Amino acid sequence: MSAVQAANPPSLIRRPPAAAVKAAVEAHGRYLKGLPAGRRATLAYVDLSHFELDGVDLSEADLTGALLAGASLRGAVLDRAVLYGADLRDADLRGARLTRVDMRGAYLRGANLSGADLTACDLREGLTAVQDGAEGFRLLRHSEDGAGLDYTLLKGASLNGAHMSGAFARAADLTDADLSGATLSNARLNNATMNRVDMTGAEIFGADLSGALLRRAVMTGVDVSGANLEDADLAEVLRAPPPLIYIDDQPLHELLEDHERFCTSGGAQGRAISIPQVDFRPMRRLKGRKLSGLSAPGSILFGMDLEGVELQGANLAGADLRGAKLKGADLRGARLTDADLARADLTGAKLGPLVISEGRSLRTDLTRAILRAANLTGASAARARLIDADLARANLSGCDLRGAELPEGFVAPKG
Repeated sequence: MSAVQAANPPSLIRRPPAAAVKAAVEAHGRYLKGLPAGRRATLAYVDLSHFELDGVDLSEADLTGALLAGASLRGAVLDRAVLYGADLRDADLRGARLTRVDMRGAYLRGANLSGADLTACDLREGLTAVQDGAEGFRLLRHSEDGAGLDYTLLKGASLNGAHMSGAFARAADLTDADLSGATLSNARLNNATMNRVDMTGAEIFGADLSGALLRRAVMTGVDVSGANLEDADLAEVLRAPPPLIYIDDQPLHELLEDHERFCTSGGAQGRAISIPQVDFRPMRRLKGRKLSGLSAPGSILFGMDLEGVELQGANLAGADLRGAKLKGADLRGARLTDADLARADLTGAKLGPLVISEGRSLRTDLTRAILRAANLTGASAARARLIDADLARANLSGCDLRGAELPEGFVAPKG
């Protein structure tokens, strides 16, 4: 018996047969499509614990106070649904879509939301009062501790613009999560794992981040003065770049112009440059620039617009390219060993070998590169070196991987 069932009258929780739940889901599907006999699913206070609901579309459904403990909702669509006060402990919500969902007071302890989309989701505290004949009104509780997000797995989840004021997320795993623009004021995130999290523009006043792991977190535009960061690991945190970058008294944009002239003139003008560990973000965008052979290992290009850029044979080893827009970019023969390309858009990018002379070619090297949740749809990566690369949740639809050296045990998708 769950904590909710033990604390509330038996009449409050409904336990419909599996056939009735299936019929409600099917009727809801018709409702979403505007078909006859469609009906919005009203599953408030229904016991759906341990149900198999992978891939269902319950957008806009009412699941207030529902028991979904241990349920499998992998890849489910729950956009704009109401999950107020729902019990989702230990539920499998990997890759689920929960945009703009009302999850106030939901209990998510131990749930797996890795790769889930919780954009603009409301995860604030919330309480439900139920009528009781003997006592008048009393609170519906899932547990005595009320810690909704403790030990929850949110690796790579999108929480852009999420409302988490006052939320309990102690010891939660938010590695690689997108918390840009999220409201975390007075949230309890102590001892949480938040390595590489994107907190751009997040509100953290009054938040408890003591003991949290925030290595390589992005904290651009974040005021940390009112937050508790005692004993937090802030190694390599990425803050706002300076407005201008100078290298040996020369502005970065002039150096890149020199390099581009060198490329377009076949070496007759300008000069090839080597600028390791440079923060390119003040440039904002390098879309369509011709920068073949650029040597910029360890540089920061986080979130930049690099669509259609020409970087054939470039050295970008260890570069930070998280969330970069590299759609249609020419990266043939580029050295991207240990580069971080998590969530990067590499749609249609050229990652195959670069012919340097008759019978000789330079292969694109992505050894140990991080490509978690990157989009490689339609990319050409024939013969690319992807040894020990991290391809978790990467979209490889239509990606040409013929002859590529793939991570041990990795099976390339067919087609």
